[in-house]
Amino acid sequence: MSGGLFITLEGGEGGGKSTQAKKLAAFLTARSHDVVLTREPGGAPGAEAIRKLLVEGASNRWDGMTEALLHTAARRDHLVKTVWPAMGAGKTVISDRFFDSTIAYQGYGHGLDLATLRALQNIALGDFKPDLTLILDLPPRVGLSRAQVRGGTETRYESMAVAFHERLRDGFLAIAAAEPGRCRIIDADHDVEMVHAAIVNAVSTYLGGR
Repeated sequence: MSGGLFITLEGGEGGGKSTQAKKLAAFLTARSHDVVLTREPGGAPGAEAIRKLLVEGASNRWDGMTEALLHTAARRDHLVKTVWPAMGAGKTVISDRFFDSTIAYQGYGHGLDLATLRALQNIALGDFKPDLTLILDLPPRVGLSRAQVRGGTETRYESMAVAFHERLRDGFLAIAAAEPGRCRIIDADHDVEMVHAAIVNAVSTYLGGR
């Protein structure tokens, strides 16, 4: 997308992605970036409607493939309505989650075939990828403990077994290892400001090398 920049934040539950996305948006806005802050599932009216189906209700509400299809439908709407238009206008888009979450949650977490998931993503996205992905990493039990304090109604994934969350952490780390040019691992097992500083360093280094 001409002139635009797409940065995603990824990781397991309770890693502070939403907080850090807002802080990164403020940092870049102060440095003259025209920032659009968004999220997945969601980020467009249709995608937000699908979000409620995915993040609320019982943990066994859907099987893994149904989840993947719902996430991908929401992602396509998000791209068409929000991400691509913003990037086409030269804006910097920061998204709390993107397709790496589908690979980690439905692939590594639920055990779906990774090649099938990547083919599904290719149908919806083509060869489009984020410019930079920040993976906020921390032990699953720590993240789940933080998420429980947060509360709210969007607890469907949080209620899944710890073993599920351990598998998806392995998935995110595998994604980062496979694509070191795009991904940066951020140690999220620290206070908010320390994590923000690490993110600022990673983003600044990336921008300096563009």
